Amino acid sequence: MSDAARWTGPGRPDDVVELRVHGASGASAREVLDMLQTEQVAGDRSGGFYRARRRSSGDGARVTREAYRWGDLPSGTMARTLLLVFLLPFMLVNVAIWMRPGNRGSDAAVRSLCRLLALTLTALYVLAVAGVALDLIAWKCMASPRCLAGRGWLSWLGGRPAGLRLAVLALVPAAAVALLWRTGARPGRVFEALRAPDAALSGHRLGAVGRWDAEPLVGRLRSVHVAAAFATLDVTLLAARAAHGASAGTVTLAGFAGAVLATCAVLLCTPPLIDRRATDRRLDRITGALRTIAVALTVVVTAHVLASPAPWRAGGDLPGYGSILTGLFVIQTALLVALGAVLLWRRDRRADATPLLGLGALAMTAAAISLAVAYSAELVYRVADFLDRGTQTATGVAAGPPGAYTWAIHGFFRAVLITLVVAGLVTLFSRPGRLRAAAAIVARDHPDPPPGAGPRLRQVQKAVAQARFTETLIPLAVVYAGLAGLGTATTTIGLLKLRPGDVLERYAGVPTDLVSFAIAFGSWVIAAIILGLVVGAIFAYRTVEFRRHVGVLWDLGTFWPRAAHPFAPPCYAERAVPELARRITYLVELGNGVLLTGHSHGSVLAAATVLQLPPRVSGRVALLTYGSPLRRLYALLFPAYLDDEVLHEIGARVGWRWLNLWRDTDPVGGWIFSPHPPDAAVTGDPAAAVDRRLRDPVGVVAPPGDSVPPPIQGHRPCESDRAFTEAARELIERLREPPDPGPR
Repeated sequence: MSDAARWTGPGRPDDVVELRVHGASGASAREVLDMLQTEQVAGDRSGGFYRARRRSSGDGARVTREAYRWGDLPSGTMARTLLLVFLLPFMLVNVAIWMRPGNRGSDAAVRSLCRLLALTLTALYVLAVAGVALDLIAWKCMASPRCLAGRGWLSWLGGRPAGLRLAVLALVPAAAVALLWRTGARPGRVFEALRAPDAALSGHRLGAVGRWDAEPLVGRLRSVHVAAAFATLDVTLLAARAAHGASAGTVTLAGFAGAVLATCAVLLCTPPLIDRRATDRRLDRITGALRTIAVALTVVVTAHVLASPAPWRAGGDLPGYGSILTGLFVIQTALLVALGAVLLWRRDRRADATPLLGLGALAMTAAAISLAVAYSAELVYRVADFLDRGTQTATGVAAGPPGAYTWAIHGFFRAVLITLVVAGLVTLFSRPGRLRAAAAIVARDHPDPPPGAGPRLRQVQKAVAQARFTETLIPLAVVYAGLAGLGTATTTIGLLKLRPGDVLERYAGVPTDLVSFAIAFGSWVIAAIILGLVVGAIFAYRTVEFRRHVGVLWDLGTFWPRAAHPFAPPCYAERAVPELARRITYLVELGNGVLLTGHSHGSVLAAATVLQLPPRVSGRVALLTYGSPLRRLYALLFPAYLDDEVLHEIGARVGWRWLNLWRDTDPVGGWIFSPHPPDAAVTGDPAAAVDRRLRDPVGVVAPPGDSVPPPIQGHRPCESDRAFTEAARELIERLREPPDPGPR
């Protein structure tokens, strides 16, 4: 369909298009527009613009409602959705790099540390698959007649030389790396970055989201991670080969593998190199050559393992595998400590600074590593249990997984358990204060309640108190980060060949059986979490209502471009933000004013879009946000991208035609400039007129003609509310005023 055919009619100077952007709930165009019959006027099925089948003039003026539906951009096929569940740690560590503090002095160090930690996740992924294929199957099971009994799909290699078994089974981790490679390469072509319509854009960091072409950087990171993955496999094979005496060839190949890993680390630690402009492709050739060398080296190493005539040491664990795994955990612990030290040293030391501001990167990275370690340990444990047929006897896979995995499960279970206990205590002890604050709010909103309103008032008070719990989540996340980091650190005890039961019984007097039960229970907890994520992904993909609750975090995580881990899910903002900017520019050039409205995460998309509009376009734009997390969440979690400076720039770009509606019952959205704004006419500050608090609910008893009281809206959209209609009408009238000819 041509653009002319999609357009419903020529624009007139006093026409206004109300462009609505939904939040992270995947709402349909009919729900956003509050109309039954809609038609698509631009875009495609993943992200498109919709209008009513006839022009709407609900406020008596020439106003056309249009909805931008982006909810399908972060989603994909069922297979891809399930795959991304298992790549969730990659998404978390990618979000962490965007949570760095606004202090530019620590920017390079935080980026480098986040990228090194992301690289360790790729190495852990390879070691987990290698632990199954090489350690459990090739080295242990194929050398055990009992393990091979009744398993024809394994017995064909039973009794063969160890070198042959390892060389053949090395294809499994190599194929797993290839799968990551393939998965990471496809989204770049699906989500091809668009370009903003003008070069005169904001210089603020948030204005670069969606405008910045991340694909060259992702390609470089992808080459580095693929090279490191194959080098990790090489080191694992060579360590096993060197256990009975290292030949000159083994030492030489190990040197090459170590050089590849060192080169990968150096590239990630030099942001001026890895973050080169999209037009500067010199480093692309270097990273591509490094990847090719690593692949070729893996072929040579596999051939060396297969053809080496030296005898192999029999029995026990795969030589060197446990030490390599524990060494990786040591590196992760050291990097987490270094990241925490940098963030604390460079924290905002102002008296009015928010406590723990800027530690979100540490919390998110620790969560990513903890989850990745849990995934890996559970994979190895479940396969070991399957191969041993649930007996773990000396004739099966007797040695079991490396001790580092046992410590990892123990650390994960301990971190989750203690965090839940702390969260319960915080909930319990903070409840009286939250209830008192909620009671004051309810008393102010409903000063003279009618008889019989007591139960409803208590429901409202409870809703307000629950909404205020959001402020405690960041400290809880930091607590979990510390516990997860400690859990990763304790895996280093595996180097001493000690198990958790032995240590705790010797030094803490805890019975070994109790520790064994806790570890087994922790393993099943991890399995339940993974199963829950898989089931949640299936329901989120197939059920819109379920996706509105489960898919929110996924939509928030995939808003940020891939800058730390190339195998994280693709960023939909690379399309959504420039697409919105292009559509608004088109509408303005037709002679329309544009009222841009954004609910919840849609307000973040709207804010980033305003920063990409040239002055000639933003002068014809007004902004209406509601349920917005810009200040309450994003300013705390992403201080380098959301601060007072960028918020004031957004207001100035739209000529302060900006209203923000918020409710005390909303656990996500809130005020942007002030919860109790002063009179803008007195202070002369236009930001004081932006925030407008909505009473929720509007009443506590059933109105005449109804049998139930008005509902508590919380975080729900409010397009049909009278307050929203009045705010939209006010902004539309301000849009129709003669534009200010001065610079903005």
